[in-house]
Amino acid sequence: MSSATLAISQEQARSRGPALDTLTLILSLSILLLGLVMVTSASITIAGHEGDPFAYLERQLMLVLGGVALATLAFTIPMRRLEQLALPLLLVAAAMLLLVLVPGFGHVVNGSRRWLRFAGINFQVSEAARVLTLIYIASYAVRFESALRSGLSGLARPIALLSVMALLLLLEPDFGAATVLFVTGFGVLYLAGARLRYVLAMVLAAGGSMVLLVIFSSYRMRRMTTFLDPWADPFKSGFQLTQSLIAIGRGELFGVGLGASVQKLFYLPEAHTDFLFAVLAEELGLFGVALTLGLFLALSWRAFVIARRAYEAGQKFPSYIASGFGLWLGVQACINIGVNMGVLPTKGLTLPLMSYGRSSLIVTLAWLGLVLRVHHETVRGTRRNAREMRV
Repeated sequence: MSSATLAISQEQARSRGPALDTLTLILSLSILLLGLVMVTSASITIAGHEGDPFAYLERQLMLVLGGVALATLAFTIPMRRLEQLALPLLLVAAAMLLLVLVPGFGHVVNGSRRWLRFAGINFQVSEAARVLTLIYIASYAVRFESALRSGLSGLARPIALLSVMALLLLLEPDFGAATVLFVTGFGVLYLAGARLRYVLAMVLAAGGSMVLLVIFSSYRMRRMTTFLDPWADPFKSGFQLTQSLIAIGRGELFGVGLGASVQKLFYLPEAHTDFLFAVLAEELGLFGVALTLGLFLALSWRAFVIARRAYEAGQKFPSYIASGFGLWLGVQACINIGVNMGVLPTKGLTLPLMSYGRSSLIVTLAWLGLVLRVHHETVRGTRRNAREMRV
């Protein structure tokens, strides 16, 4: 066999195998491992009182394995096929958001009807519904690109869809999920070519609607006033936020040491879920905070790099899928960290890939599998074009 033939055979073998983005895998694995360590540390006291100090670690590991299996399945789905399924998937998302509101189907936790119960396991439907909605938005941006770029009418239809889905989320109520869906959806539409002035007008209109929802909702108004001055009532409405701020303040430069947090000892509610970042800041200090922010920033940036390469290769729908992941990851991480630091009202959103939580972790890993699929198809398409040009 000649050297030229051997080189062609090796290149064909590589093109048939999966093209995985090593940097994305390393960044994701780093965040997952850091999350496992912090979930263990934040939950070990409460889990110890339940009989097994490592119970939450064991559950989180099982969730990671399940999420990796789902990510592997998502990786096998061709982007063209996913684009064809965009409308049925949107209908599934709407059906889930409607079903969770039906008494007897929707499971209530802490006053919110956000979960469906399957085989004794609660699943938060908003996590999956947001991804399925954004898949449809990406598909719409490709099919109606000229209308989206030409004026307001092309932008009004997806905004109306986002409004309906956000309304269903608000009925649960899940104000945080609705906010993230709106911001990410607007971002994808802007990247797809919607005119900036129309996007800004819609953002202002949506923002005004959110403000009205806060003003006319006593529950949300209490959250807002607590956020503005948590020390006014530090033992009741402001307790969670003040304890989070105390934890972050105690961390200083290098933290009090892994496992040495005091605030997680029944002072800080939801320490292993929504307020995991506060425990991380207390135990690892500014160094740990900077590391965590750097990892999220790098993973979000990498998703945009994958999206840009896909767009340059003419794969617009995959590009918007990867962009949506990068936007969502950055927005939700910023909101969670902002809530922990007291610069944003409490939203009940997890820290992606790190906080303890079934639905969030599994759905995030599945979406990550789609991003890896985008990279795979871009690389494979580039190699195929290169071979055709040589021939």
